[in-house]
This record gives sequence, structure tokens and C-alpha cells, in this order.
Amino acid sequence: MAKVAFLFPGQGAQHLGMGVGLCAKYPAARALFDRASEILGFDLLVVCESGPQERLDSTIVSQPALFVASLAALESLKTDNPALLESCEACAGLSLGEYTALVFAGAMSFEDGLRVVAVRGRAMQAAADAIPSGMVSALLLEPAQVETVVAESQDTGRIWIANYLCPGNTVLSGEKTACAKAAERIEAAGGRPIPLSVAGAFHTPLMASACEQLAEVLNSVELKAPRIPVLSNVDAMSHSDPAELMRLLIQQVTEPVMWEKSVRNLLADGVDSFYEIGPGKVLKGLLKRIDRKASCETVNDSVA
Repeated sequence: MAKVAFLFPGQGAQHLGMGVGLCAKYPAARALFDRASEILGFDLLVVCESGPQERLDSTIVSQPALFVASLAALESLKTDNPALLESCEACAGLSLGEYTALVFAGAMSFEDGLRVVAVRGRAMQAAADAIPSGMVSALLLEPAQVETVVAESQDTGRIWIANYLCPGNTVLSGEKTACAKAAERIEAAGGRPIPLSVAGAFHTPLMASACEQLAEVLNSVELKAPRIPVLSNVDAMSHSDPAELMRLLIQQVTEPVMWEKSVRNLLADGVDSFYEIGPGKVLKGLLKRIDRKASCETVNDSVA
């Protein structure tokens, strides 16, 4: 029998229209969006449906929007394929998606998770506003080459590796001047630089100011041991102690995302059937770059 794991997307997977089809077909999905709107103080579904795109893309909106849209996709499984839902033995989420995974795994409630994600988005946006910064993907280069690019770009500003996504796709994050220099060095090394449309240098020490607010809100909610393993972005391992979960969630803001290692650990643990739960197909694409034989299906509006 297949061993199943769920993967939950992070910021960047948002798109206009996400969640709309789910809400039209599944009352439970609509109820999640309605409850979210009460907590957030604005109509989340209207923003997902009508935008404008700039508002949906903002860190303050996109993080709670993706969180809710992904959990709404899970509601479709409760109706259409409850056996699949029950068969899931592990999960992981990319950056923000780790919160979605923890809610699915019972480590925190939907309401608490949304409150934490909303504070996280505001705090990260504020940290980004304080320092002109950004992110750039380094495609087609080996990790050692990317490390050389970082070293060669630090004379113009602070920059770090922020995401280890898959072979040939590593993301750098730092001050804008250093990101511009890194893009030049990536191209010179034979790679392809792709500047990312994000607010700032996520998963680096430049986000340190966001940690205090995140710690405060995490201390105000109840965290429990997940009922199934949830792999942390920080160390690609699962943890059951609530205090350790909190520490890693705070650390995640300033540490690189170990996504490739997380997926490889799931594969090594025998997972042979993946499902990407939520908007987009980014994680399916990354998985195929890590192991092209791995099975991955998507659960989003297109299956609703």
C-alpha cells in the first residue's frame, strides 16, 4: 500500500481566483473563508477573487490567503476522498506552508494558526520595509557554485542562501544591492538568475525584527504534539515537543529553508505518493526535480 504525504505551498503560489471554486462547491470551505474574514477584519474571499493582484501578492495578505485556501482544499477531500485524508502519514509545508501542515496535523487550531500567520505576515512586511532587500533564484548551478556567488556578492551588501529547493534551484536573499550583484555573478557562472517578486529578504537575519512579534503570538496560542510527523523547514526533521516546535517556527524566519532535504527524508522514509494541497503546482515541480519517478497529484480548485 502506498505511503502518503501531503505538501503545502508557501508564499508565491497565490493567484487570483484561488479558493473561489472550492467555496462555491463545498460549504465547509466557504465557512473557513468566512471565519477567516472575521478574524482578519476584511473579506478574504473577495480579495482572492478580485484582487487587485498587488494586494493579494502583499505579504500581509498572501500569507493568510494561502493558509486558508490550502485548508479549504483539504475540505474538498473530506467530502470527495476521506480515505486519502486518513491515509496521510506525514506532511511538510514550504515556509508559510509549515503552518498549514501543523494545523492539518492537529498541532494548532485553524483560528490560532490564522492569527499567528497574520502576525507573521505583518511582522515580515515591517522587517522588509525597514531595509531595501529582495530575493533571487539561482537556476542551473550547483550549491558550491551558489556559495561562491554569495561570497563574491557580499562586498556590495549582506546576502545569504535562503532556500535549498531542488537540484539546480537555490534562492539567495539579501540587500537589493547584493541581490543585483548576485544576479550578475549567477549569469557569469553559467546559471540563470530569476529575481523574485517578494517584499524582502525572507529567511535571513534581515528578518530578525519579526521574531519578537512572532514569539509573542506563538506564546499566546496552544501548541500540541502533531498526530503525524511534520517536517520542519529548519532541519528537515519532525518534532513532537510543543516548545521545540515554537522555537523552530521562530527560527524559520531567519534560517534557510531545507526543502530538498525535507523531501529526500520523506522519500527515504518510504513515502511514494505525494499530494500538493493548495494553490498552484510549484511543489510538484520541485519534487520532480528531486525524484522524477515520485508520484505527485495536486488538490486545488481544478479538482473541486
